[in-house]
Parts: sequence; C-alpha cells; structure tokens
Amino acid sequence: MNTTMAAVAHECRTRGTAVGAFNAILLEHVEAIVAGAEDVGLPVVLQLSQNAAEYHGGLAPLARGALAIAEAASVPVIVHLDHADDEALVDEALAVGIRSVMFDASTADYAENVSRTANVVARCHAVGCWVEAELGEVGGKDGAHAPGARTDPDEAAAFVLATGVNALAVAVGSSHAMSSRDAVLDDELIARLRDAVDVPLVLHGSSGVPDDGLRAAVHHGITKVNVGTRLNVVMTYQVRRVLAERPELTDPRAYLAPGRDAIRSEVGRILRLLADGSGLETVSASDPDPARA
Repeated sequence: MNTTMAAVAHECRTRGTAVGAFNAILLEHVEAIVAGAEDVGLPVVLQLSQNAAEYHGGLAPLARGALAIAEAASVPVIVHLDHADDEALVDEALAVGIRSVMFDASTADYAENVSRTANVVARCHAVGCWVEAELGEVGGKDGAHAPGARTDPDEAAAFVLATGVNALAVAVGSSHAMSSRDAVLDDELIARLRDAVDVPLVLHGSSGVPDDGLRAAVHHGITKVNVGTRLNVVMTYQVRRVLAERPELTDPRAYLAPGRDAIRSEVGRILRLLADGSGLETVSASDPDPARA
C-alpha cells in the first residue's frame, strides 16, 4: 500500500503513538515484517541498512524485493534506508525508488555533521525523499548511542534548523546491538527534546529497551522506534530449536520458516505495543521466545 513516511509520522504525532521500524537482512525478514504488520493492521517501516546492503553486495537486489512486497501489502509499508554514512548509497537508494532515508554523519564533529547532512537533505528533498539524521552519539556504532552520550536539546534545535531534516535520531540511553532488554531511557530528556524540536524523534537501539521503557518513551515524545537485534534473537532461537529437534534437516526452508514466523509474531506484538500500549501478550525483558512458537 502506497504511503509516505511524512504521512505516517504525522499521524503518529497527532495520536501520541509511534511507528515500529524493523531492520531486514534477509528476504525472510522482509516477508515477516510485512506479514506481522498486516496481522495487526498497522503501518510499518521496513528498514534496509548500509550493513545489509554490503552483505548482499549492493542495495538494489534486496531493495527491489522489499519495494515489491511493500507495494502489494494491505497496510502502509515504508521502505527506508537505515544508517547510511555513504552518500553514494543514499543516491543509489533514491535511484531504486526509496523515499525515506537515514543519513548518519554523527561520528563527525558538529560542523561537518551539519554540512554533510544539509547537502544530503537538499538532494533528497529535490525528489520528495524524507530524511532522518542523528545527533549525539548512539552506542554499538560509536555514533549517537555510545554509552553515556546524550543529545543536547538546544543543539538539537539548532541542528534541525541548519539541516532541514525531517526527523532526528537522539541519544537518550539506548544502545545498538543489545540482546538483553535492560536499557534505561532518560524520559525527561525525551520530553525536553520533543519540546525543543518540531520534527519527529527517533529511538535507535530499541531492542535493548524493555516493554515498559518503550511505552514511556512513546508517551514522552518518541515517534519512530527502530528494532533490529530483537528480531534476530527470536529468529535464531527458533532456528536453533528446530535444528536441535531435527538435526537431519538440510532444507533451509524447514528451519527458516519457523524463524520467519517468530519474527512475524514479534513485529505484530511490538507494533501493538507502540500503537496502544497493549503489545498483545507483553513479555518479560529476558524472554527470547515471546510467541512461544
């Protein structure tokens, strides 16, 4: 179903909810993310990262498949380029038809981050592409979520004004690549950032945040919630379980399908959590298998 990131973000901000943004590495991720969104009838952001593009030897093959699946979906699906620090990759995304990108120059100093981001924004806006950027440092990538790093509200307001970005990923206590779910967010800072900037706020590293922390983050002003590692945790759990029970298997469909189903269930659960706080059956922070599949 055709839609835009701007439209989905505006609806979320109006309602005080958030949209889930899930990273896809394999086609199984793409299928599961869209199916999970269709199960609960909610919009979703389907993210393809620079790392995933490098894994596949280029962005186009996975992106074309994701765009085709998104177009055929019964719910709004936005295909988004995530964490690109390579400006050539942004241009490749635009050429293939992606109209939502996250450009990440957060490891540069402030002046260079502003300059590079503003240049990317100008190119993207010329073709109607929504742009997210990052300020502060987010851990696991030595970017805006490094441990202890926080985004300053005054600097955030100046950055948004100087670059023209459509959304801002902020450092508020989360960290990338966490398999445990015990990160503690600074809700007061989220609220201050919400009041300081007039664009949607994005939470990266959300896999490490427990359900109650995600609910609170949305309540205080987060509009887009990025999840990647959590999907890989539930998928890998199921694949290992199937192979342990049936070690003779050699057909990858026999063990990837349960992994895909686990992602589908978790995507639906998280989308509900962000939309109305219910999260279907809320799970504990340590549970690797929320679907009990």
